[in-house]
Amino acid sequence: MNPDVTEILDGIGPRLHRLRRDRGRTLRSLAEETGLSISTLSRLESGKRRPTLDLLIPLAHAHRVALDQLVAAPATGDPRVHLRPHRKGRGSVVIPLTQYPGRVQVFKQILGQRKPRLVTHEGYEWLYVLAGKLRLIIGDRETVLSPGEIAEFDTAEPHWFGPADEQAVEILHLFGPHGDQATARK
Repeated sequence: MNPDVTEILDGIGPRLHRLRRDRGRTLRSLAEETGLSISTLSRLESGKRRPTLDLLIPLAHAHRVALDQLVAAPATGDPRVHLRPHRKGRGSVVIPLTQYPGRVQVFKQILGQRKPRLVTHEGYEWLYVLAGKLRLIIGDRETVLSPGEIAEFDTAEPHWFGPADEQAVEILHLFGPHGDQATARK
């Protein structure tokens, strides 16, 4: 086996052990959540069992981390992040900037004209206007934000945001589980 691959695989066990310990998890609780046996988890952490995708995927899900955080694949030498935009209807584009399930997610969004429709869901949102004007409705309150302005709110309140006029608006959008708040420092 390639020495680089061996080194990567040998680093996974200690990484899994550190992650479980840092999160205060027991082998038993992790076994119950993942469906993997305690002995399999113990052997993975000690390096006595080679990690495979069918073992790592449920562990990444249980720890709410991306699979590459468990594997720590070697750098390619290219520092650029290759983003994959998702085109939505009416000129809207969403570009995920992070990929960590269960943690704060960051998106760059370009929002085209659309009709307001208030929604609610669990979580907390933080919006930063890059370009254009953003119309934000939270409950019965309405605000227009300009470039450089920030808004944050609990998504349990009915809310909607989009362009304040006929022009698209460009924003950074952080969304996190309830209680995970991005706070602007003054």
